[in-house]
Amino acid sequence: MSKIQLLDSATIDKIAAGEVVERPSSVVKELVENAIDAGATVVTVEIKDGGISFIRVTDNGKGIPAEQVRDAFLRHATSKIRTSEDLNKIQSLGFRGEALSSIAAVAQVEMMTKQKESLMGVQVCMEGGREISYSQVGVPDGTTILVKNLFFNTPARRKFLKTPATEGSYIADLCEHLAMSKPEVAFRFIANNQVKFHTSGNGELREIVYRIFGKDFIRQLIPVDAEWNGLSIKGYLGKPTLNRSNRNFENYFINGRYVKSNFLYKAVEEGYKQYLMQHKFPFAVLYFTMDTEKVDVNVHPTKMDIRITDSQCYFEFISNTISNILKNQEMIPEMELEKKTQEVIKSDITPRNLVPEPFEQKRMEQYKVKEDFSYITNRLFGEDCIEENSTSMSSVAENNKVTHIVHENENISLHTKDNTNQNILDAEVIIQNTDVISQLNLFEEKILKQENKNKFEILGQIFHTYWLVRYEDKLLFVDQHAAHEKIKFEKLMSSFKEKHIVSQSLQPPLILHLTQKEEAVLEEFRTYFEAFGFVWEEFGSHSIAMREMPLELYGKSEKRFFEEILDELVEEGCKGTPEVVQEKIASMACKSAVKGNQNMTKYEMEDLLLQLFELENPYHCPHGRPTIISMSKTELEKKFKRIV
Repeated sequence: MSKIQLLDSATIDKIAAGEVVERPSSVVKELVENAIDAGATVVTVEIKDGGISFIRVTDNGKGIPAEQVRDAFLRHATSKIRTSEDLNKIQSLGFRGEALSSIAAVAQVEMMTKQKESLMGVQVCMEGGREISYSQVGVPDGTTILVKNLFFNTPARRKFLKTPATEGSYIADLCEHLAMSKPEVAFRFIANNQVKFHTSGNGELREIVYRIFGKDFIRQLIPVDAEWNGLSIKGYLGKPTLNRSNRNFENYFINGRYVKSNFLYKAVEEGYKQYLMQHKFPFAVLYFTMDTEKVDVNVHPTKMDIRITDSQCYFEFISNTISNILKNQEMIPEMELEKKTQEVIKSDITPRNLVPEPFEQKRMEQYKVKEDFSYITNRLFGEDCIEENSTSMSSVAENNKVTHIVHENENISLHTKDNTNQNILDAEVIIQNTDVISQLNLFEEKILKQENKNKFEILGQIFHTYWLVRYEDKLLFVDQHAAHEKIKFEKLMSSFKEKHIVSQSLQPPLILHLTQKEEAVLEEFRTYFEAFGFVWEEFGSHSIAMREMPLELYGKSEKRFFEEILDELVEEGCKGTPEVVQEKIASMACKSAVKGNQNMTKYEMEDLLLQLFELENPYHCPHGRPTIISMSKTELEKKFKRIV
């Protein structure tokens, strides 16, 4: 047998690097987190070739004392923690002390750092874990780290990297999440000499959403602010119409750290469950603040996987909070036949006078002015004003009592009819027309309420599927199938909760043969099945005789329905809740509801509409499809050019 011996330090560093440095985005993550922990208010990330050949991260943080620069490249050397007890109350983003040593082990690294009180800074160059040079240099306050030729000494690792474009996209996605995690920090991301995005660092999350996701998103945000048992939730939810087919638009941060947590995914999605179709996921940017001793971030070197104490209690609080917020909003999506002029949002939009790149102030000036002008004018006048069209801008400005806009020599000003002159970049923007100024009101008052039922007028049915209903100055379109499906589902769920389920006897009984797993699952969830009205008894080895089923499901392919429930329970489990059973009942309720392409009398339509008023959430069918959409009188008049 081979002799056991200690590995040399170079080999140890390369092994450690394999855990910490997976790809270029791993390098950026570690360096930016160090910059934030150092108190930086300005961070610039620049890459070339997807970060494979060149990465530079610059910050204006505290810097590293000259006498400690060499120590920073040692494994497990950190200023963040001192003892194992500190792992239970981690406040910083980094704490392992492995980042710089791991990066230096597989790349060519150059660091320049200076503290504010120091006259000179320090430059140190590392290559493959070895120090190449160390000298004093004149540099700005803060730290700049250059990483070149990643994995130059581990070619096997390098050949498994994806294309530069793909690796660059990973870094871009990472930088966006880092920017969202710290709205008070000004971020700038440069790829192949092109500025991809930057944030002002003014602490306003809405601005970051605008920069990253665009103007359409900021019009569809619902604020969240809740607290319970030491857990605080703040941020924004997207309206249910702002959904995607994957979780890429769910952004969660715990104590300032971006995390990918199945616990948070499921908790938030549970709150959205009534409002989204199956396999659709919401948009959310949520910040969770809680006791650090209840969160374990020391699970994986990436620190993106976490464990939470008392997660089940928090799960219910999060899902209920989301559900209650959505429940109190008007959920009838409005048809837009023309683009709307965006309302003014009165808020502090003053970009901070920060320079994200100490070495390259000139390069950013023109770009920053252009972006600030685009962001501000969009928030003032709507998207019509963004385009560089003097006629369009003059028209929109006139409607807002603004005579003209000057954008000259990097100075943007408003000239209003009362001869006031405000510099947008230096002051809060307020238009003098009080009729135009309004706080953003994303949802109107809910209209499907009992006290409003006499205000609705059914005009008729079109395409044998949709009803036309008039309500004040709105024209509503009701999907009869989705509406009836929702009514039947809610009645069945209400009967279940109140234990008033009516069962139908099966003659002859339905005989089902079960596998070992199916038997175990059926026994585990027997209480839920019985509560829904299922009654069975053993019928020989591995078989049961189904004697009764819920009345609502009688005659709806009972055997297939029951087997589908068992299949999902066996494959996914239910964790002590009747969730899967409810989803299947929703599917069966769909089959017994009135269909599209089916004539209905006015009396039948009125009866169903009245039943919708009695529901807690009448806006979506059990699968998340809308039951009602609306068109305002204003939109209709725009279409006929009565108003412009």
